Amino acid sequence: MVTFHGNDYFCRREKQYAMNEIQQEITPITPEDLFIILDHPNALFDYPVHCHPEYEINLVMHTSGTRVVGDSEEQFGDMDLVMLGPNVPHVWKSDLGENHVITIQFSSELQNFQIMDKRLFLPIRQLLSDSRQGLQFSGPEAERIKDQIMALTRMQGFQSATSFLNILNSMAVASRRKLTSTDPESLLFTTKSRRIAKVCKYVEDNLSDTIKLEDVSALVNMSVSAFAHFFKKRTGMSFITYVNNQRIAKACNLLGSTSLSASEICYECGFNNKSNFIRTFSRLKNMTPIEYRNYITQMLIKY
Repeated sequence: MVTFHGNDYFCRREKQYAMNEIQQEITPITPEDLFIILDHPNALFDYPVHCHPEYEINLVMHTSGTRVVGDSEEQFGDMDLVMLGPNVPHVWKSDLGENHVITIQFSSELQNFQIMDKRLFLPIRQLLSDSRQGLQFSGPEAERIKDQIMALTRMQGFQSATSFLNILNSMAVASRRKLTSTDPESLLFTTKSRRIAKVCKYVEDNLSDTIKLEDVSALVNMSVSAFAHFFKKRTGMSFITYVNNQRIAKACNLLGSTSLSASEICYECGFNNKSNFIRTFSRLKNMTPIEYRNYITQMLIKY
């Protein structure tokens, strides 16, 4: 699965497992996209527990392993079809080498489209609402939806839009079960103190500039040492690690959505030299920025 890291990390313990870090993705979808598809025939499942503000449909095939969604941890088999609402923590893990994953992502703004107020779209509105607890589909209905998703990867133009809506409608009328005991989004954001939220916003607004620990500490009226301890306790990582993660997240987004060179992206993301940028990027992504751009170009289908 193609992923873009970004924004915030949170530290909390779920009911059945420990999540020391929840990475929030920056997905490659733009305001001009109705949806995007990530078709990955050889997924490695090497990405940590993560979430993002977009809806996501995941079709996992030809493998087996463990699926974590919110406070749910289950084994999955040869075909796993799951829909996730905004900011639902999730991850799939498998030790097998052949994992075919097709991911559809679309904006949470879909629920605000005027057409969604029409009676005809009531089942889809309910589907979007239910997906905030994670939904798993199985049986013959899931097989039919799988075929629709597979066909969608081969479509272009307006036909892809109608097929996308048909998939949502098929899921809306299919039998399904909720995976989590509550809405993980509400749990996730209760962990953000006002001071942490203020710091995250400051980092987001100043990512291209030099960010000094002294300035951030003063922002929340704490000494440097007290802030460093506080931030790591609340997020599970040091402040410097957090800033570097955000900068690499922004770099991933720019590599996937612009034609800026690696040198231009380096300085746009606040790195003071290209060598440091490439070294940090390679350590976090296990590939160079150029390799990452080529990878994204090969795997991403946008509509």
